[in-house]
Amino acid sequence: MAKLLHFFGTIFILLSLVVFPIIGKKDENSFEISINKEFMSLKREKLSHFKFYFHDILSGTKPTSIMIVPPQKNTPKTGFGMVNMIDNALTLGPKLSSKIIGRAQGFYGLSALSELSLLMIMNFNFIEGKYNGSSLAVLGRNSIVEIVREMPVIGGSGLFRFARGYVQARTISLNVTTKDAIVQYDVYVLHY
Repeated sequence: MAKLLHFFGTIFILLSLVVFPIIGKKDENSFEISINKEFMSLKREKLSHFKFYFHDILSGTKPTSIMIVPPQKNTPKTGFGMVNMIDNALTLGPKLSSKIIGRAQGFYGLSALSELSLLMIMNFNFIEGKYNGSSLAVLGRNSIVEIVREMPVIGGSGLFRFARGYVQARTISLNVTTKDAIVQYDVYVLHY
């Protein structure tokens, strides 16, 4: 019995030497612990720039942007209150026939009474190359009448865990009849 207790005591001490430096100390009155970054394979942060094109298609038989909440009848000309759900193609070039590298999935709503401004909540889900299966989360104000709009990257998944940064959006084309648009996105993101 003493040998068994000695064995388990030795195992406990060895585990303590290995585990505690990894996870840090825990206060018994807390629900969180500090974790060593190396334990999570977070070694060196890098800055990456991505450029792609976002195709917001409201027309035709296969739209990728669908109104899910119409504006109220008594709203101003800005369309305040309208919400669209999106599953828009992200392509390497400005033509929809360009190689698709991902999808922008989420929604946007017209969020201003006196100007054309969107609240955009979306994930850029990548399906090509090294970032296949990873995504970036964007949430921010998009004043669509401005030439360049900036919105924050608030996180990510896969290779973009702990991501942060910003996107710049520039409208390449807008069909005033159908409201179909092509928007260039330049993404600057810090990630591991």
